[in-house]
Amino acid sequence: MAQLQSQYGGGGGGGNSAEKQKAQEEQMRQQEEMKHSILSQVLDQQARARLNTLKISKPEKAAVFENMVLRMAQTGQLRGKLDDAQFVSILESVNAQMPQSKSTVKYDRRRAAIDSDDDDDY
Repeated sequence: MAQLQSQYGGGGGGGNSAEKQKAQEEQMRQQEEMKHSILSQVLDQQARARLNTLKISKPEKAAVFENMVLRMAQTGQLRGKLDDAQFVSILESVNAQMPQSKSTVKYDRRRAAIDSDDDDDY
């Protein structure tokens, strides 16, 4: 019976998946900590504030920017801390890479508002 359970993942296999999930969560937390420590070393205070604002307004764009800055830091392309002007130039290159979505506004003017029956209600 124990051989069948171990062969087909039954019985005690449930605890194994919980351990795997816990290990994955721990690994994700460690990666986030490492990312934040690298970003704090690479960005000056104004650039960090701008990044936090960007995270609130456009989280996808902030994630792309963070990944680009992390890659640049790991490959040695960054020398010193990024100031605000350098932040803007990198952000412009991120904007060029991101697909642009055009938003349109469509006005739906209803003619029902000019109904002569409404005048009789007074």
